Amino acid sequence: MSDVQEFSFQAEIKQLLHILSHSLYQNREIALRELISNASDALNKLRHIQLSDDQYRDDQPLEISLEPNKEAKLLVVRDNGIGMTHDELVENLGTIAHSGSKEFFRGLAAAQTTPGGQPDLSLIGQFGVGFYAAFMLAEKVEVVTRSYREQSGWRWESDGSGRFSVSAVAGDVPRGAQIRLHLKEDMAEFLDPAHLKQVVRRYSTFVPHPIRLEGETINEQKPIWVEPKGQVTEQQHAAFYQWLTHHSEEQPLWNLHLSSDSPIQFHAILYCPPTNVELMGFGRVERGLNLCAKRVLVEDDCHDLLPEYLRFLRGVVDSADLPLNVSRETLQDNKLLPKLRRVLTKKVLDHLASLADEQPETFKTFYEQFGGIVRTGLGQDFENGERIARLMRFHSTQEEFDPHQPAAPTVSLDEYVRRAVEDQTQIYYLGGPHLKTLVQHPHLDAFRKRKLEVLFLADPIDEFALTQLGRFADKELISIDSEEVKFPKSSTPADEPAATPAPPHFTRVVELFRGALAAKIADVRESSRLTGGVCCLVNPQGKMSNQLQKVLSLSVPDYELPKRILEINPRTALMQRLCELSVNPDNDEFIRDCGRQLYANALMTDGVAPDIEDATSRTLRFMEELARSRSAIIV
Repeated sequence: MSDVQEFSFQAEIKQLLHILSHSLYQNREIALRELISNASDALNKLRHIQLSDDQYRDDQPLEISLEPNKEAKLLVVRDNGIGMTHDELVENLGTIAHSGSKEFFRGLAAAQTTPGGQPDLSLIGQFGVGFYAAFMLAEKVEVVTRSYREQSGWRWESDGSGRFSVSAVAGDVPRGAQIRLHLKEDMAEFLDPAHLKQVVRRYSTFVPHPIRLEGETINEQKPIWVEPKGQVTEQQHAAFYQWLTHHSEEQPLWNLHLSSDSPIQFHAILYCPPTNVELMGFGRVERGLNLCAKRVLVEDDCHDLLPEYLRFLRGVVDSADLPLNVSRETLQDNKLLPKLRRVLTKKVLDHLASLADEQPETFKTFYEQFGGIVRTGLGQDFENGERIARLMRFHSTQEEFDPHQPAAPTVSLDEYVRRAVEDQTQIYYLGGPHLKTLVQHPHLDAFRKRKLEVLFLADPIDEFALTQLGRFADKELISIDSEEVKFPKSSTPADEPAATPAPPHFTRVVELFRGALAAKIADVRESSRLTGGVCCLVNPQGKMSNQLQKVLSLSVPDYELPKRILEINPRTALMQRLCELSVNPDNDEFIRDCGRQLYANALMTDGVAPDIEDATSRTLRFMEELARSRSAIIV
C-alpha cells in the first residue's frame, strides 16, 4: 500500500466543509482549540491503554506541541498519543460526524467486565467535526501519523475540495499525529508565538497535558475546580481568581466551589469580587462565567449560566454533559443550560443565606456592594423570590440608629416575622427619600402607639422588590400609607382612652377642604391613625405607595399623581381653631387655603413636590396676614 490512494469524502463534503468553516464556528481561533482538544483526546486514549497493557508503556511524557514555521507558512500541532492506522484515517477523517473518540469509548465500555459503567476517560470529541475546522485556517491540511499498534506511518492530505489522499510515509514516523496546516495568506497571525500563547490561554489552558511552544509549557494554570473542595487552599483560590480576572492584587470576597453528579454532572468555582464597580460609575457589568466542557473552553463570558441579578460573579463552570463541538448559538439552545442555570442560581442564593448566618461581616460587605443588584431579582426570578427576599436587609423602628448617618441596614424579613405580634397578618413598611424624614413621618404615630415594627425603605429598589414579592411567610407586605392597613387586635393598648370626639363644626371644615381640593384628592376624612400630626395622605385600596408614585413622577414625563385620601386629625390646635373660625362665612376662603397648604405639606413630607408657585404664593399670603395681626407698639 505504498502508492498514493485517492478517496472522495463521504456525502457532499465540499458543502459540509463550507458550513463547518463559515457557519458552525464563528471564531477562527476555535480551529486551534479543536485541534488541541483532539490531541488531548489522543493522549488520554494512550494513557488508558498504557495503564492496562504493559507492552505499550514507555518513558515518553505525554504532551502536545505547537510548531510554527514562518518561512514555510506552516503550523504543526503535534501529539505523541494513540495515532491512527490507514483504515482509521480513511474512516475517521473521511466521514463527517464519524467520531473516532465515540467509537473508541463505545468499544471500551463494551469490553469492560467490572461493574460501575463506563471508564473514566476525558474524551472530548463527541461529533467528529472539530478536525475540519482546520480548513478555516489552512488551504491544505496534512496529517502524518503512526498508530501505537504499528511500526510504519501514514500521510492523509486534502485541500478541502471534496477529495483526500492517503499514502505511506517512508522512514521513521514518531507515534502519534502531526496536523500540518499550510496556512492561508491572511492567517499569518497563527505563526506568531505570542498570538498562539494568547489563544491557548483563552481556550485550552486547562487541557490536562502540557502544551509546549518553543520549549516552554504555556498552559501551567491548573483547573482547581475539578479538585476536591477540601483540598483547594485559600491561596490557590486567590491565585486562580487573580488569573481569571487579571487583577493581580485583588482578593475575592468569597468563593463557592461546587461539584454535582445529578441531575447534571458539573464542576464549578464561582467568585464574588470585593467591590462593585457599578457603584464607582464604571457602568453596567456585562460579564458572565466561563463555560467549559471537559476543561476546554466552549464560551467565555457566558450570560446564560446565571440570571442578570448575579451578573457580577466570576468563575468557571465545567460540564462533561455539554457537547463541545457545537457553535455558541446551538449551545444557547441546549437543554442542559437552563438546568445548569437553575442549579447554580439556587446554590448561590443558598450560599449567601449561609454566609449571612455564619459570616455576618462578610455578608454585610457583600450587601453593601451588591445588595442593590441582587434585590432586582425579585422582579425577574419568581421561582427564587423568597430566597432573594431572605437576603434583603432594612432599617426599622425596632432599631436605634442615627438617621443622619445610618450604618448598614441589618433587619431581615425573617427577623421581622419572628418579632411580629401573634395575630399580625401584614408586614408594614414605609418608603421615602431619606431616613431622616422617614423616622419623623406622621404615619408612624399609630404604629409606635401600638408597638408595631415598621421597615424603612429609603431606596426605591427595595419598594419595587417588595411590591413584586407581595407576600412573605404568609404575611402581606403593605405600605403604611395604604388604606388597606390592618392593625392586629392584640396591638391595641389596654389602657387606651376612648377617642375624643371631633370638635363642633369639624364636618364643615372637612367640606371646605374637600371643595378646595376636589380636583386633586379622592376624599377628605377624619383620621383614626394620627395622634400628633395634623394630616397625612393615604392611598386608596389597590394604589401604589407614595414612594413609588414619587419615583414615577420624577422619571415619567407628564405623569399625573393618582388621587389620594387626605386624613385630618381633628384634635390638633390648628384644626380646633379652624372649626371655631368656620362659623363665620367670611373665613371660608382662608380655611380652604389652609386645606390646600396642608395638602402641599403632606406631599412634601412624602418627598413629592407640590405646585411650587401655588404653595409659595399662598405661604406669602399667610405671612402677610400674620404680620398684620402683630403689633408694632412696644409695651
